[in-house]
Amino acid sequence: MVNAGAIVVSSLIKMDCNKAEKFDFVLQYLNKMAGNEYMGFSNATFQSEKETGDRNYAIGYYLKEKKCFPKGVDMMAALDLYFQLCSVEVTCESGSVMAATLANGGICPITGESVLSAEAVRNTLSLMHSCGMYDFSGQFAFHVGLPAKSAVSGAILLVVPNVMGMMCLSPPLDKLGNSHRGTSFCQKLVSLFNFHNYDNLRHCARKLDPRREGAEVRNKTVVNLLFAAYSGDVSALRRFALSAMDMEQKDYDSRTALHVAAAEGHIEVVKFLIEACKVNPFVKDRWGNIPLDDAVQFNHLEVVKLLQDYQDSYTLSETQAEAAAEALSKENLESMV
Repeated sequence: MVNAGAIVVSSLIKMDCNKAEKFDFVLQYLNKMAGNEYMGFSNATFQSEKETGDRNYAIGYYLKEKKCFPKGVDMMAALDLYFQLCSVEVTCESGSVMAATLANGGICPITGESVLSAEAVRNTLSLMHSCGMYDFSGQFAFHVGLPAKSAVSGAILLVVPNVMGMMCLSPPLDKLGNSHRGTSFCQKLVSLFNFHNYDNLRHCARKLDPRREGAEVRNKTVVNLLFAAYSGDVSALRRFALSAMDMEQKDYDSRTALHVAAAEGHIEVVKFLIEACKVNPFVKDRWGNIPLDDAVQFNHLEVVKLLQDYQDSYTLSETQAEAAAEALSKENLESMV
């Protein structure tokens, strides 16, 4: 989070690779965190960093004197990589996805790929919380109570663990090198929502808690889910599944997304629901119909065949699970006797 540590970390990356391979490795990693959103490189910034990096060169020589670099590491090569990494460009959109990946325990919310381990995320957020805002870190931790990282460009990457990530940009800086409007926005955010690390989640009546789901929100998610199934929008369904939505939610007629997809004959949607989401094919609606009944009624033969095969395998897997549970229970009982 500060120059000396960043320079040493740069020296530890892929020590057996050349400069180009090291930079490419880090860029690909950042690209995964950003869900393949925009990730660029500013050569002008890189050249400027090299030409005006006297302080970083001084830090490098000090680290070398104190034997902070691994044996055999070229200090100048480490500084070169550090300057390159300081010149990576993102947009607010790609930066917010990176923040959301940290908020989501290292899993990119767009691609669903596990990029970082839970332990690495925890350690990163702890560092961001303690020293991510330069000399303002202590006051930021007190007033905002959230992990963040600021940049001299005026950007602030803010993480609300297990909720969301965001990036805001406002170039005018305060005397400590942080975005003046960015820090003000973060303070106003936690004054409106109970996101502060030490806010009481149960008795903070003056603040809003978007993590609490009301009946209106639940009804909206059901509508969105069933409409996506009705219109054959597999990408929307995939997005819902990645956000941990219950794909077996029912409407007021007890109809699920699988009912709707089967009735409309959307075979790709049916495939996604049964293969990726493993939904229950035996749920009955208000009229006692299961999804297979709807497919038969509207003569969608491909869907009928698909659901029949899935029902057989679903019944078989349930039977095997019940047999395994019964055997385990019997074994435990015998051991007790």
